[in-house]
Amino acid sequence: MPNIKSAKKRVLITKKETISNNDVKSSMKTAIKDVLKASSKEEATTLANVAIKRIDNAASKGVIKANTRDRYKQRVNKIVNEK
Repeated sequence: MPNIKSAKKRVLITKKETISNNDVKSSMKTAIKDVLKASSKEEATTLANVAIKRIDNAASKGVIKANTRDRYKQRVNKIVNEK
């Protein structure tokens, strides 16, 4: 445990940020899995739009990097095109 007041604050802030980042990343990955489970191409297309929004949201918040964002978006589009 830190002894300095600013270090104690930093620990609390880091916990909050970690929880928030995990929520954003989890919702993004869930949306991608939903695209995988889609039964028809139309359903996959609508779910892909949601997944891409969540991927862009995660990238804008700094949870994932730009290259990771692009890779996830490519995978989602590839899944939709294969259906």
